[in-house]
Formats: sequence, C-alpha cells, structure tokens
Amino acid sequence: MTRLLLACGIAAGPWFLGVALVQGLTREPFDFTRNAISQLSLGELGWIQVASFVVTACLAVAASIGLRRALQNGPGGTWAPRLVAVFGASFLVSAFFSADPGAGFPEAGDQAAVLSTTGAVHMAGAMIGFLSLCAAFVVMGRHFAARGERGWAIACRLVPVGVLAGFAGSSVAVPAFTAGAGLGLIWLAVVSARVRAFAGSAATPYLIK
Repeated sequence: MTRLLLACGIAAGPWFLGVALVQGLTREPFDFTRNAISQLSLGELGWIQVASFVVTACLAVAASIGLRRALQNGPGGTWAPRLVAVFGASFLVSAFFSADPGAGFPEAGDQAAVLSTTGAVHMAGAMIGFLSLCAAFVVMGRHFAARGERGWAIACRLVPVGVLAGFAGSSVAVPAFTAGAGLGLIWLAVVSARVRAFAGSAATPYLIK
C-alpha cells in the first residue's frame, strides 16, 4: 500500500503537466508565452483543467500518506507529509477558485480590469501550496542527509531555490512561473520515486535518529 500511495506522487506532476500541455497546444488562443496554465480552467472546456486540478490534488494527498507511512521512523517523517498534503489541498482551491482571464484568453480582449476575489484566492492558494512544497523538499533534504545520501540532500535544498526563482521571474515573463511550478511538480515525482525505492527496506539505515 505504501508503494502504491507513493506511485501517486510519481504520477501527480506528469499528469498535471501532460494535461496542461495537450490543452495548451490545442485550445486557441492559449499561448504558453503569455498565459498561465491555471487560465485553462476558463472557457467552455475549462472543466478539463478543473478536473485535472482535482485529480492532481488527490494524487498529491495520497502521496503525502505514502510519505508518512514510509518516513515515520526517520527524520522528516512528521512535517514532510503534512507539507505535501497542504500542497495537494492547494490544488483543490485552484479547482474551485478560477484564475482571472487575461492576455487574450479565453477570448481576445477578455481582460480583468482588477484582480477579482476568486482570482486572488486562486493566487493565494497556489502560493501557499508551492511554498509548502518547497518547505517539504527542505525537510526531505534532512531525511536524505540522515540516510547518508548527500547528493539527494543537496538537491532537495537547491530545487526550492529554482522554484522560487521562477515565481520571482513571473513578473517579467509568464513562462518563468510555469517553469518554476513544473520544476516543483517534477521533483515531487522524483522524490516520491526515490522514497518508493527504499520504502519498507532497511538496506540503507539512518545515520542519525
């Protein structure tokens, strides 16, 4: 069961990014250079992106349970799962509170004059979610360090820097935000796969308790 739950963490990022990629390439006038993935929840076919948010939320929460089961006896076993669960919950917020239209999507000239309440909740949820994910990676860095896996520990501390740099760059270019979010989602898949590989195994003992 633990390995199955962690497999959900492996699937969450590729699922979300894959669905977004297909939609972004087929829904006019969406443009990855101008529009955020969240805007795909707008328009006649917006239900597809809403469903993708819900599925991703479920996968991430399942992954958090898998992490709790796999890490319960080691460093990070308390907070990493909780933070990933918050990240998953943020996708439910994004599903029910849509981003505002803009940059020509869903229709040319359809631009919100000011940030709506729904749009503000969407943005706040996304920010809290990805900050929680970044914090989870930092906590996982401690976990990997305790296992003597120095490379993984360093990577878990560097990836959040890349995610936050992408968010910071979003004020200049929308693709920067997309890249930052994508990095976080892919690293969740990578970390889930790594934990799944040693779940239930004592082959690599902790160096500290």
